[in-house]
Amino acid sequence: MPRDLYKPYSIAGQTVLITGASGGIGEACAWRFAEAGCRLILIARRADRLASLKQELEDEYSASVHTIDMDVTDIPTVMKLPTKLPSEFSSVDILVNNAGLALGVDAADDVSSLADARTMFECNVMAVIAFTKAFGSLMRERNFGHIIMMSSIAGKEFYAGGSVYCATKHALEAYTGGARHDFVGTNVRVTIISPGAVKTEFSVVRFKGDQEKADAVYDRIHPLTAADIADNVLYAATRPPHVQVADILVFATYQCSAKGLARVLLEGGGN
Repeated sequence: MPRDLYKPYSIAGQTVLITGASGGIGEACAWRFAEAGCRLILIARRADRLASLKQELEDEYSASVHTIDMDVTDIPTVMKLPTKLPSEFSSVDILVNNAGLALGVDAADDVSSLADARTMFECNVMAVIAFTKAFGSLMRERNFGHIIMMSSIAGKEFYAGGSVYCATKHALEAYTGGARHDFVGTNVRVTIISPGAVKTEFSVVRFKGDQEKADAVYDRIHPLTAADIADNVLYAATRPPHVQVADILVFATYQCSAKGLARVLLEGGGN
């Protein structure tokens, strides 16, 4: 078999838009795509973190980086983004819908958390729909593009204390499947990636700044890292154009399901 069949598809020169890019998986994706030679549009609320990341990527890879500090749930602004981008970044080839969050572990009948439920749906579902409409429509016009959704095992398995978060990710699963049907027959690919336990700021946000509770989530397991997930994103993006990686489910070795985690004494006594 010819050796060139094993070469990844080059995405050098393509423009990648990443939401939630100021930390965690989004930041790791920025590094991977910069290394691959892509232009980057990085979106997040934390302007200082975006500015630092932009400088680091430019210094390390001479990457072309455009940053936008905004709230992804500001739907009118999202819908105007394609017309506001600098010409160098105007044709988005890869959209990574990464921004998302969980707030609390409240039971389904806890009425005090209704505002948190709305926030999760606006960020995890409505923002994704808005970005996909805004940039997916242009991909269809060009007959080229790749939309990558960042989901979770919570979209496939449900658990106590996660009813709303699971609902948002299950909705994302359904939306992604429908979008893939909508784009079939075009050269626009649609991928969803569902990680298990990943050690990022996710749990700190979920527990509203309680670092002790967040650390307990990863106690005595060897969780995935943001870089592990970014590797999967890059894998999907660098398949040849005729290959659509539809769905990736990725766990740490010590995880087998949403709540199936083996807690062991790790080498060195750390976590």
